[in-house]
Amino acid sequence: MPLVKLKIDVGGTVGHEAWFALQQYPESQGAFFGPEFGSSGACKHPANIPHPKGEWIGAEVLVATSLLAQYAMSHYLEQERVLDVDIEE
Repeated sequence: MPLVKLKIDVGGTVGHEAWFALQQYPESQGAFFGPEFGSSGACKHPANIPHPKGEWIGAEVLVATSLLAQYAMSHYLEQERVLDVDIEE
Protein backbone atom coordinates (compact mmCIF):
# COMPACT_ATOMS: atom_id res chain seq x y z
CA MET A 1 0.00 0.00 0.00
CA PRO A 2 1.61 3.32 -1.05
CA LEU A 3 2.41 5.97 1.56
CA VAL A 4 2.06 9.65 0.80
CA LYS A 5 4.56 11.45 3.05
CA LEU A 6 3.90 15.09 3.91
CA LYS A 7 5.99 17.87 5.37
CA ILE A 8 3.60 20.37 7.02
CA ASP A 9 4.44 23.94 8.04
CA VAL A 10 3.16 24.37 11.60
CA GLY A 11 4.71 27.81 12.21
CA GLY A 12 2.29 30.21 13.90
CA THR A 13 -0.17 27.47 14.88
CA VAL A 14 -0.75 25.77 18.23
CA GLY A 15 -0.57 22.01 18.72
CA HIS A 16 -2.05 20.06 15.80
CA GLU A 17 -4.04 23.02 14.46
CA ALA A 18 -2.23 22.99 11.08
CA TRP A 19 -3.01 19.28 10.60
CA PHE A 20 -6.70 19.67 11.45
CA ALA A 21 -6.97 22.62 9.04
CA LEU A 22 -5.77 20.53 6.07
CA GLN A 23 -8.35 19.21 3.69
CA GLN A 24 -7.70 15.47 3.77
CA TYR A 25 -7.66 13.39 0.61
CA PRO A 26 -11.09 11.69 0.45
CA GLU A 27 -9.75 8.36 -0.88
CA SER A 28 -7.25 7.88 1.95
CA GLN A 29 -7.37 4.73 4.02
CA GLY A 30 -5.70 6.35 7.01
CA ALA A 31 -3.84 9.53 7.89
CA PHE A 32 -1.29 10.05 10.67
CA PHE A 33 0.51 13.17 11.91
CA GLY A 34 3.31 13.70 14.38
CA PRO A 35 7.04 14.14 14.89
CA GLU A 36 7.55 10.37 14.54
CA PHE A 37 6.93 10.96 10.80
CA GLY A 38 9.65 13.63 10.64
CA SER A 39 10.13 17.12 11.99
CA SER A 40 12.38 20.15 11.99
CA GLY A 41 13.42 19.19 15.54
CA ALA A 42 11.99 18.86 19.01
CA CYS A 43 9.56 21.60 20.03
CA LYS A 44 11.27 23.84 22.58
CA HIS A 45 8.19 25.79 23.60
CA PRO A 46 5.16 25.15 25.83
CA ALA A 47 2.29 23.32 24.14
CA ASN A 48 -0.04 26.34 24.42
CA ILE A 49 2.40 28.67 22.59
CA PRO A 50 2.42 28.85 18.75
CA HIS A 51 5.12 26.94 16.89
CA PRO A 52 7.88 29.28 15.68
CA LYS A 53 8.24 30.23 12.01
CA GLY A 54 10.00 27.52 10.00
CA GLU A 55 8.92 24.62 12.21
CA TRP A 56 7.45 21.63 10.37
CA ILE A 57 6.02 18.23 11.33
CA GLY A 58 5.56 15.17 9.13
CA ALA A 59 2.51 13.12 8.27
CA GLU A 60 1.71 9.94 6.35
CA VAL A 61 -1.41 9.13 4.35
CA LEU A 62 -2.23 5.59 3.23
CA VAL A 63 -3.88 5.03 -0.15
CA ALA A 64 -4.81 1.84 -1.98
CA THR A 65 -2.95 2.26 -5.29
CA SER A 66 -0.04 4.12 -6.87
CA LEU A 67 -2.45 6.07 -9.06
CA LEU A 68 -4.35 7.30 -5.99
CA ALA A 69 -1.02 8.26 -4.43
CA GLN A 70 -0.32 10.51 -7.43
CA TYR A 71 -3.74 12.16 -7.10
CA ALA A 72 -3.22 12.56 -3.34
CA MET A 73 0.16 14.17 -3.96
CA SER A 74 -1.45 16.81 -6.21
CA HIS A 75 -4.28 17.30 -3.71
CA TYR A 76 -1.90 18.05 -0.84
CA LEU A 77 0.56 20.18 -2.83
CA GLU A 78 -2.27 22.63 -3.58
CA GLN A 79 -2.65 23.40 0.13
CA GLU A 80 -0.83 26.36 1.65
CA ARG A 81 0.77 24.65 4.66
CA VAL A 82 2.09 21.61 2.77
CA LEU A 83 5.79 22.19 2.11
CA ASP A 84 6.65 18.90 0.41
CA VAL A 85 5.07 15.60 -0.60
CA ASP A 86 6.74 12.31 -1.46
CA ILE A 87 5.42 8.86 -2.31
CA GLU A 88 6.88 5.68 -0.85
CA GLU A 89 5.78 2.47 -2.53
